[in-house]
Amino acid sequence: MEWDEIQRVAVIFAHPDDAEFGSAGTAAKLVSEGKEVFYVVVTDGSKGSSDPDITPKELVALRQNEQRNAAAVIGVSDVAFLGFEDGMLEPTIPVKRAIVAAIRRFRPDVVICPSPERNLELNVRVQHPDHLAVGEATLAAIYPLARDRMTFPELLEQGLEPHPVAETWVTGTHSPDFFVDVTGHLDSKIRALKAHVSQVGTREVETWMPERARQLGAEQGMEYAEAFKRIQIG
Repeated sequence: MEWDEIQRVAVIFAHPDDAEFGSAGTAAKLVSEGKEVFYVVVTDGSKGSSDPDITPKELVALRQNEQRNAAAVIGVSDVAFLGFEDGMLEPTIPVKRAIVAAIRRFRPDVVICPSPERNLELNVRVQHPDHLAVGEATLAAIYPLARDRMTFPELLEQGLEPHPVAETWVTGTHSPDFFVDVTGHLDSKIRALKAHVSQVGTREVETWMPERARQLGAEQGMEYAEAFKRIQIG
C-alpha cells in the first residue's frame, strides 16, 4: 500500500510497553495524519516486577492502566487486552484465535508485530520468548487465519467476519527494509514510554531511546526513525 492509502493500523505486541519501544513514533505519526491506530496486548504483564510487595493481580491492573495512559499520549483509538499469562506464551491455537478475533474486530490495513525469529546477533531483550510467540501467532493469524471464512467459525457467530490484511511491518529484525521518519513525533514516543512508570527509567527513555532513533535515521537521511521489515501480503 501507499502511505496515503493506509487508514487503519493494529499494533499487536506481547507486553504493556512493547509498542512504545518498537513503534510509538510511527503510531503517533499515523494518528497525526488522521489514521486510526489500535493496540492489542497479548499477555497480562503479570511477571514484570521485582517488587515483593505487589501481587500479580495488582501488577496486571497497574500495567493495564499504564498502557492506557501511554496509548492516550499517542492517540490510539482502542486498546485490547487478551490476557494470556506473561512469560508463558506459546503460539497455540487459542492465542491465534484471540489474535484473529482482534484483527477481525479492528479490520486493519496494516498490522505491526514483533519478529518470530531468534537471531543471536540481536539484543536478547528484543527476543523475549513472548515476543517471538506473538510474532509467530500474529503472522499465522494474518495469513491465512483471519482471511479464511472456514477458520474459527465460532467467530462468525460473534459477528467477526473474515478480514484480509494488506501489509505487516515487523519490529525487532536484524535486517529492516522499511524506515519511518518519526522526527516530529519523538517527543510523543518518549512521553508514552514515561507512562510506563513501573517499567522504565527516565534516563533510559531520555538518552538511549533518542540515540537509537538517531542511529536508525542517520542511515536513511532522517533525523529520527523507526525500522521495520515490510511484508506485503498481496
